[in-house]
Amino acid sequence: MTTPQGTPQISRRGILTGLGAAAAAAAFPPLALAGATTAFAAAVSQTNPLILKRADPHIMRHTDGKYYFTASVPEYDRLVIRSASTLAGLGSATEKVLWTRSAGSMGGHIWAPELHFFDNRWYMYFAAGTSAEPFRVRPYVLQSSGPDAMTSTWSVLGRIFTAWDTFSLDATTFVHNGQRYMVWAQQEAAVGQGTNLYISRMSGPATLTGPQARISVPTLAWERVGHVVNEGPAVIIRNNRVFCTYSASATDANYCMGLLTASATADLLDPASWTKSPNPVFKSSEATSQYGPGHNSFTVAEDGVSDILVYHSRDYRDISGEPLYDQNRHTRVQKVYWNADGTPNLGIPLKNGPLPVRLMSFNFPNRCVRHYLNEARLDADVTLLADSQFNLSTGLAGGTSVSLESANFPGKYLVDRGTSVRLEASDGSASFAAAASFNRRAGLASSSGVSFESAANPGRYLRHYNYKMLVQSVTAGLGYQDATFTLD
Repeated sequence: MTTPQGTPQISRRGILTGLGAAAAAAAFPPLALAGATTAFAAAVSQTNPLILKRADPHIMRHTDGKYYFTASVPEYDRLVIRSASTLAGLGSATEKVLWTRSAGSMGGHIWAPELHFFDNRWYMYFAAGTSAEPFRVRPYVLQSSGPDAMTSTWSVLGRIFTAWDTFSLDATTFVHNGQRYMVWAQQEAAVGQGTNLYISRMSGPATLTGPQARISVPTLAWERVGHVVNEGPAVIIRNNRVFCTYSASATDANYCMGLLTASATADLLDPASWTKSPNPVFKSSEATSQYGPGHNSFTVAEDGVSDILVYHSRDYRDISGEPLYDQNRHTRVQKVYWNADGTPNLGIPLKNGPLPVRLMSFNFPNRCVRHYLNEARLDADVTLLADSQFNLSTGLAGGTSVSLESANFPGKYLVDRGTSVRLEASDGSASFAAAASFNRRAGLASSSGVSFESAANPGRYLRHYNYKMLVQSVTAGLGYQDATFTLD
């Protein structure tokens, strides 16, 4: 059971780790309306999965406005890169092999590459095992010969040496308050089995300097299923805080994501500066058939404002054999929302297909349509994010209509029941299809918004009244405002 808590604030503009100021300049094209001549503002528009059979994905948007992608390949034998002008374009972009393993100290498993640009060249951080011991992985850095990632030649800069010569992987780097840091996962004999998270300052692209602080140990039950793991850190800085997501447990359906938080003014090398969220912030969803989501990165949408979560997951729960050798971890993306308290809200891993949207009220812009106990209402601060997300699927009544399908209860739709709007599963009848179908129109109160006119009863619109959702005839002024929404 959920509580009527409302919706996160719209994602705020900020400085994403590694993102230059020019990257915020790209415009996001408006979504065309069926049956209207005026376009309305669109939400982030993507379709999942983005890239098949690419795990541990890392996407960054460079100052040239292009997106750059890398990930682990199923064979664990090479490092690859793609580039495109849009996120969606990465799915069909030509993939270039930058480096292929050979026998020796880097001849084992090649895992979890990340792309970063600084000092006028590109660096790829990754982990490599040896030919004799493929799982004896350590962190390394590849560097480009110049500022063009796709045409440069690439070479191994060297290994990153940490305080212990033990299993170590998943290095990520970020800059905060003028200082470059590295966060990574490593086994430490004094702690015991499994991997912990560590942070250190950097004096060069492959060199750590000063103390190396342990900031997270997998002590919670959900971090210790199958394997005792904290790994795959990713950093995003927002709202005067440094957030570090990470992945936990075995790489099957138990794989999930946790969150560490530190004040932006704190000493990041002091373990006491970091607070661990007690529960996973992103985990498998039976409802959407997405399992083992994790090993994420963050980027920004084409609008230059919306934060994007990049991650992998599988479309099925059960795996034969060792999960690491199951090839069907696919790269996926979805929007990051921000709670009223400034913390990230990742929601649930969404089902295959186009991303859902939230319907934000035109005249109460901090409130959105959500379902609660199967009734649609208008709330603020919806921390159960998926309660406020709807797939704009092809209308059950056909034609150019759309139906509003629940993101966390696929197969259930918002349906006009006269005195209320309910969330119900289709019974296959024509009457249900008609009551659950709407025609999108330019916003009655503003053409930059959208209104939803009943397909069964033209002239009646989805609107809120006393924070309850209804389908009614509306008049100019307040009625038009109540029936106008922006898609988020």
